[in-house]
Amino acid sequence: MKNIAVIGSGTMGNGIAHTFAQFGYQVNLIDIHQEALNKAMDTIGKNLDRQVGKGTLTAAEKAGTLANITTFTEMQTGVANADLIVEAATENLELKLKIFKDLDFFAKPEAILASNTSSISITHIASVTGRSDKVIGMHFMNPVPVMKLVEVIRGYASSDETTGTVMELSRKLAKVPVEVNDYPGFVANRILMPMINEAIYTLYENVAGVAEIDTVMKLGMAHPMGPLQLADFIGLDVCLAILEVLHTGFGNPKYAPCPLLVNMVMAGKKGIKSGEGFYNYANGPKEAVVAAKFSQPML
Repeated sequence: MKNIAVIGSGTMGNGIAHTFAQFGYQVNLIDIHQEALNKAMDTIGKNLDRQVGKGTLTAAEKAGTLANITTFTEMQTGVANADLIVEAATENLELKLKIFKDLDFFAKPEAILASNTSSISITHIASVTGRSDKVIGMHFMNPVPVMKLVEVIRGYASSDETTGTVMELSRKLAKVPVEVNDYPGFVANRILMPMINEAIYTLYENVAGVAEIDTVMKLGMAHPMGPLQLADFIGLDVCLAILEVLHTGFGNPKYAPCPLLVNMVMAGKKGIKSGEGFYNYANGPKEAVVAAKFSQPML
């Protein structure tokens, strides 16, 4: 595998493109908006500068990484020569189904189609293609260039060959792939999201404040980031979408999203991406302060 296409140039998409390009793969980064592609390339450049500054990458390697990435606004052209296509679009079922229908038509027959979905069924996604054996989940963690884990989700029809290829490819990116089966939330989010949801309930029921909840989990449970801060980092809208998938998929009330989370998303408070969630990011994520509304009792 030499040629990789990445669909979507947001946080995950540009991170995936960055990582493949850094390891010498030719990457076509595809988005319908040229402005989004420009922003993605700027982000990749800044992240590479950070690596150069830390001494983990040379200036020549940075230049080579950028040279390995080509941007496209048309899917058909961008995926034509791809051996692997990684979809990293918004966590929306209908959008992903549409993308995979198109990919099945435009991509060469032997190409593997992977989704970076964090919760949506790979089996469902594969069902709209004529190559279910070549459809698989490749769930990278954010930030992609830094985080080692790749959750490789095997759909009902994913072949041994496809799974083995993606596992080995992940290792070539200096990642640690873990094979899991296709059930709602897979492993990572089936465990993580109920914890985040419970932390939100703990705030909602006025057991403790934002900073207090996060401090308990960081100092008492050795978590590098508190669950409420992590929710802001992931995006509260994404957390809500994943919990809804879990709730629908299992039919178990324990996965029902906390009403506070629902209200915050409806109010546009989505975390870092919107400038405010459980913390206020007016001066940037590194100077986040607890949002004022949570300094008073909730109930």
